[in-house]
Amino acid sequence: MTSKNKNISLALLAILIIAVTYYVFTAPYTRTAGVRIGGTLTPPPSDWNTVNGRGVGQIKTGGFPPFVVNMIYSTDEGGIITATRPDGGYWAKRARIEPNGYIRVGDETFAMKATEIFGDARIPYLESYGANNNMPMRYDFDGEIIRGQNEPLHTWEVFYWTPR
Repeated sequence: MTSKNKNISLALLAILIIAVTYYVFTAPYTRTAGVRIGGTLTPPPSDWNTVNGRGVGQIKTGGFPPFVVNMIYSTDEGGIITATRPDGGYWAKRARIEPNGYIRVGDETFAMKATEIFGDARIPYLESYGANNNMPMRYDFDGEIIRGQNEPLHTWEVFYWTPR
């Protein structure tokens, strides 16, 4: 191998190492999914409404490889409500396969278990989720499109996270 080719290979290796390190230690704090959730593992509160309104949180789904995504949420006394468009999203698939995961809100990380809510039982959860995140419920296909999405909120998939 010539000296020039060796230098190019070393430069590409250095770039790859920097990119992987950046990904592991900054994601999910950017819009890219990550592998490390961070935060301090915290016992669950007696009332989950005390963690509501802190902005964007993160979900780390169970299974391998680790997968962390940003999410918006709502809470009630017993847990955290998350929702996703019915588009076959990756984190929802992972939560169905391995429901044990983690949710980070602020600097606190909680060990949680996801339960998918089906049918009309989703509506109260979606109403809370929509009200907390300024997303109107819509029961028909006329009128405004919610934040540029084609799926009205009432069609979304709901996961209810409780302490494990």
